[in-house]
Amino acid sequence: MPFTFRLAHPSEAADADRVLRAAFTPYLRRLGREIPPGYYGWLPASIERGDLFVADEGGVVVGVAATERRDRELFLDRLAVDPAKQGTGLGRWLLQRLDEVGTARGDHSLSLITAEMMVHLVKLYASHGFEIVHRGPPDHGKDAHIRVHMVKKL
Repeated sequence: MPFTFRLAHPSEAADADRVLRAAFTPYLRRLGREIPPGYYGWLPASIERGDLFVADEGGVVVGVAATERRDRELFLDRLAVDPAKQGTGLGRWLLQRLDEVGTARGDHSLSLITAEMMVHLVKLYASHGFEIVHRGPPDHGKDAHIRVHMVKKL
């Protein structure tokens, strides 16, 4: 079944939370952390601002892209694919759709931050045209794992 890319509806905050938790639980555990209750409490406001995109498959949210508009840049805060759909190319497909969103908005770049130890993610983003522009500890101080800031020119 084909995917549909669109802005999330207000009624889909719980669906987005489900996909984000399923995708990010293993990520955070590798960093030595757990997802606390209320971690994705920002979803309704993100949906309201028009910053949360979903991949819909037959009426079911299977992918989430949480973005933030910055000065001439689309920042990708979270990219999550339902574990049942991981390995299908959905992550790459979502990145392509975000390129289209950024280009349509007149942004000059797409950027993100990920843990350097997540080599598979760094490779995924690099294969999509992202380049590492900075390495360093996370700003939040919740763990000491090095992060990479990656940018793709649009």
